[in-house]
Amino acid sequence: MDCYRTPDGAFSGLAGYAFMPHYIDFEGMRMHYVDEGRGDPILLLHGEPTWSYLYRKMIPLLASTFRVIAPDYLGFGRSDKPLQIADYTYDLHTRSIASLIETLDLRRATVVVQDWGGPIGLRVATERKDRFARIVALNTGLFSSSKNWPTPGFMQWRNFAERVGLDMQVGRVIQASTTSELDEETLRGYEAPWPVREARAGVAAFPLLVPLTTDDPNAAAMLRVMDELREWEVPALVCWSDGDPVFPPAAGRAMARLLPGARGEMHEVKGASHMLQEDKGEEIAQRIVDWCSA
Repeated sequence: MDCYRTPDGAFSGLAGYAFMPHYIDFEGMRMHYVDEGRGDPILLLHGEPTWSYLYRKMIPLLASTFRVIAPDYLGFGRSDKPLQIADYTYDLHTRSIASLIETLDLRRATVVVQDWGGPIGLRVATERKDRFARIVALNTGLFSSSKNWPTPGFMQWRNFAERVGLDMQVGRVIQASTTSELDEETLRGYEAPWPVREARAGVAAFPLLVPLTTDDPNAAAMLRVMDELREWEVPALVCWSDGDPVFPPAAGRAMARLLPGARGEMHEVKGASHMLQEDKGEEIAQRIVDWCSA
């Protein structure tokens, strides 16, 4: 598989992101992860079109209690980037995260999922329940066969992503997905992994992998994950922003009902949009620490 590797210099001097890089080999590709702190592991899984930089506000606080593992999916961040959109599949992403978990031998882990982190992380967790002790769900979802899916907000995003393809301007997408006004330095951090157009195949692929109907290739796998989650009593925390057009608060309440360990409770994060780690990262990290300590 032909890949692009972002030069290390692209990541130098990023504000708030001075973490030592770590790598594993996955099927001949280099996959990056942040590894900070000591204690039980907490696995932070990002979404589209971001990378572990999204968690930079949360990592220091979480690292005071946990061993924080924040990977970049293949095609994102400091990880290698296959050059063909067709190279990217739901199975590829779940296999690579599973490989990271097994390579690092993570046990008693808390998995934190947002956006595409949900389909990937919740699938990996339900297939390896002995390695996970808690779930934290942030503005994410799995395929639903209900008449309310897909939401208008998601279809607007999908149609836009399909239209722009490799020409997606990541910084603009991030700015449109936050309530915060981001400065140029922050936008540079989000855009750093993709200095050339051909590196953005993974960014272009993700929206097209979300199933729209039960006939779509990834629908059956996501429905199996939902079935597993309904029966899994693992403790769960659901934190959801109040201003996300893709996953509105109603989706958070549905997630809280799906996860038995959440007991139907959703913590609303006020003044945040889809990228709530950017808008309210410190607040969410403190909420996680307090919840795990209770």
